[in-house]
Amino acid sequence: MEVKINSVGFSATPQLEEFIQKKISKLEKYHEGLLGVDVTLKLEKDDNLENKVVEINVGIKGQDLFAKKQAKKFEEAVDELYDVLKRQLVKIKEKERENN
Repeated sequence: MEVKINSVGFSATPQLEEFIQKKISKLEKYHEGLLGVDVTLKLEKDDNLENKVVEINVGIKGQDLFAKKQAKKFEEAVDELYDVLKRQLVKIKEKERENN
């Protein structure tokens, strides 16, 4: 599964990219039909401390999952989105099992 990371308006550090790659690649455990993942990192232009925005789009056969989170740190947002996407993938997997 390919994980594409796009940082908008800044350059993500290699450490951040590696963290995202490792974390997101773990999603494969929950659904074998993952086609690819697009991660978009953005910095919001405001005085709010929670100005880091992460959007994750997961391609699965037949549908896409999308999740977005704003946080103080990119890593924090990625951690929370991982949990959200994991739950969604588990639900999809359970539905597929029920239908078979």
